[in-house]
Amino acid sequence: MILDKIILATANPNKVKEIKDILDGHDVMLHSLADLPHFSPIEEDGATFEENALKKAREVYQKTKTPALADDSGLEIDALDGRPGVLSARYSGKEHDDEANLRKVLDELKSVPFDKRTARFHCVIAFVGIDVAGQYFEETFHGACEGWIIEEKRGTNGFGYDPIFWILEHDKTMAELEPAVKNQISHRAVALKKFKEFFLA
Repeated sequence: MILDKIILATANPNKVKEIKDILDGHDVMLHSLADLPHFSPIEEDGATFEENALKKAREVYQKTKTPALADDSGLEIDALDGRPGVLSARYSGKEHDDEANLRKVLDELKSVPFDKRTARFHCVIAFVGIDVAGQYFEETFHGACEGWIIEEKRGTNGFGYDPIFWILEHDKTMAELEPAVKNQISHRAVALKKFKEFFLA
């Protein structure tokens, strides 16, 4: 399928930059909700990442009639029964307060030994648009990155929970990785690679 324009269903500058970097090299124009100042924020009230991603992509497509790509992602910690999960960005009760979210997670894991602190970043990419025959369609793509939660922050790259998410294969946290490396192995990179193989090959 040939795509020349996609609207990213987010105004989060960190996500926008990461998605644009990962999709770099393809001749497709990417816009975000930051380019649409009159577009109201979309409430993420789904029970799963897939529900939230699809809701955002559907709403953007319906209002703009332009192919829309949405991401919903978060951190799943086994010792916390999968929390913070879909609440990752607002786990502390404040939207996108990275420091407060980190502190809450670390507080909840204080008595948990390292070998029990397994976790993963999970991402769902939802794409909504029309096919070459003009038919409406939806597709979703999942990605995950496995790791452990360490006891204190390390690294200054990335955002969100990256400074406490340690990856065995690199012996670094996500925030210690160079952006080019992160954009090869992250949960978002895995999901977007599947998207690229399906639509942009």
